[in-house]
Amino acid sequence: MNIPNKITLSRICLIPIFIIILSIPFDWGEWNIGATTLPISHFVAGIIFLIASLTDWLDGYYARKYHLVTNMGKFLDPLADKLLVSAAFILLVEMGLAPAWIVIIIISREFAVTGLRLVAAGEGIVLAASNMGKLKTVSQISAIAFLLLHNFPFSYVGIPIDMLFLYFALILTAWSGIEYFIKNWHVMRDSK
Repeated sequence: MNIPNKITLSRICLIPIFIIILSIPFDWGEWNIGATTLPISHFVAGIIFLIASLTDWLDGYYARKYHLVTNMGKFLDPLADKLLVSAAFILLVEMGLAPAWIVIIIISREFAVTGLRLVAAGEGIVLAASNMGKLKTVSQISAIAFLLLHNFPFSYVGIPIDMLFLYFALILTAWSGIEYFIKNWHVMRDSK
């Protein structure tokens, strides 16, 4: 197993730790920041989420730079991304920090695109991520991070950056999903 795949596996291993920190009511205290209160457990989970998200960029960069792209990596990397983002969004709904309908649309798009990729793989076609898809991922990660950190540091000025990023992520997620299906509809049409 090469280094990029080990980095991807480390991201997958961080997911249960992230889930436990947000699911078990640890009483580590809280910070009063601006007009909001930030539980320290949310801060810790936010840092873990950001570290895990950065490993996504790191493993891809390393794999491309040193020509270490593997079939295992092509499978594990998007799986790790979807597991991390889905877990975070579902927990944010449970904590009352994100509307369920937005999360349902975002996760549904991820399942739909994964399904299209599986159909394509069955036909021997590899569907690469688009630039819009990459921007969508950045917007989702940003939204999750701001929601976990209770809008810090923007809570001081009262700008709801967390919700703005969430709606931006919703728009980009829907848009990139539609674009992805239009661009690759031939895969569904020609599938046997």
